Amino acid sequence: MAAPGENLRIDGDRLWDTIHEIAKIGPGIAGGSNRQTVTDEDAEGRALFQSWCEDAGLAMGVDQMGTMFMHREGTDPDALPVYVGSHLDTQPTGGRYDGVLGVLAGLEIVRTLNDLNIKTKHPIVVTNWTNEEGTRFAPAMMASGVFAKEFTQDWAYAKEDADGKTFGDELTRIGWRGEEEVGTRDMHAFFELHIEQGPILEAENKDIGVVTHGQGLSWTQVTITGRESHTGSTPMPMRKNAGLGMARVLELVDEIAWSHKPDAVGAAGHIDVYPNSRNVILGKAVFTVDLRSPQLDVIEDMEKRLAVGAKEICDAMGLEVELEKVGGFNPVEFDEKCVTAVRDAAERLGYSHRNLVSGAGHDACWINQCAPTAMVMCPCVDGLSHNEAEKISKEWSTAGAKVLFHAVVETAEIAG
Repeated sequence: MAAPGENLRIDGDRLWDTIHEIAKIGPGIAGGSNRQTVTDEDAEGRALFQSWCEDAGLAMGVDQMGTMFMHREGTDPDALPVYVGSHLDTQPTGGRYDGVLGVLAGLEIVRTLNDLNIKTKHPIVVTNWTNEEGTRFAPAMMASGVFAKEFTQDWAYAKEDADGKTFGDELTRIGWRGEEEVGTRDMHAFFELHIEQGPILEAENKDIGVVTHGQGLSWTQVTITGRESHTGSTPMPMRKNAGLGMARVLELVDEIAWSHKPDAVGAAGHIDVYPNSRNVILGKAVFTVDLRSPQLDVIEDMEKRLAVGAKEICDAMGLEVELEKVGGFNPVEFDEKCVTAVRDAAERLGYSHRNLVSGAGHDACWINQCAPTAMVMCPCVDGLSHNEAEKISKEWSTAGAKVLFHAVVETAEIAG
């Protein structure tokens, strides 16, 4: 298939303006975004995105998980669509670019094709996957996981947030539960642009990350139960301190990750302690251990050592411990042909680039099981993400979107 000419470029200013326009919906308190999944702010952001897509001539489909599919016709009625997108939901203290860049760069591809009056053989579908972040309703990448048949829809609908509200009820409440059966769409390919969420590209002064693999991920919820008692009047030998048990388990997690350096990582991000009172020894600690590696055997080893080690620690302290795997996916190898399309586009456009293994999970990791898939990454300042201080430059977003444009359009094939 013929590659698009080097003169075909997206409008970087228009993309940048669009990103910052949607950031006005669900603003954070420090310049970022708080547009958590299936909230009123999510609904408002979706409606704005819908209006932009309809202005660009796209037809909307919405499935029963609320994922938005914005369709641009191709010239061949039998050609499968090329999908491109990411997610519009954010962390509670999220940045302006995580996920949003990939969705709106997909829209910018369509706008550019419209400006140039270019038609493609394959349809192009710009996609907003529901609940990629997993911050309100775990796990992450929920809708794409249901699409890939990793999770059942009923199971996803029943997931509860901290207030006991279910995902299914909240999706219906905000008016974004579609009628389309999930996972029935066939794809020619899927591409996702994302900020790196790591420091490598910026540190090496590279414009583009060509993502060849994705790290596998394992989330294990650990519940340690001790005994609540007075911090002042309980002798040290008679304490059953769930907080101390948690601290020792987290030290173990750090040791396990270091033992598989340099690629493995591990930590706990979500921690709840009870009763969380100044003068009461913790009776219970609930936390989620996040383990990642690009090698499946390493993840399995880390999981096993966590289970054995946590029990040994808690048994020695007279504490009870329960472990439940609450999320995860195996390491991903992206499609060679799609990855090559990304790499060739970067070279054609004169951008410096390097291969990357994605340290974070993305919707592309699940969709890779359904269709040929690849990812493009651009740098972010200090590798900071899931933080309102997340920052990229307009030049970085433009470069990433141009490479995405060329890879998508080459795959969708310009109509003769």
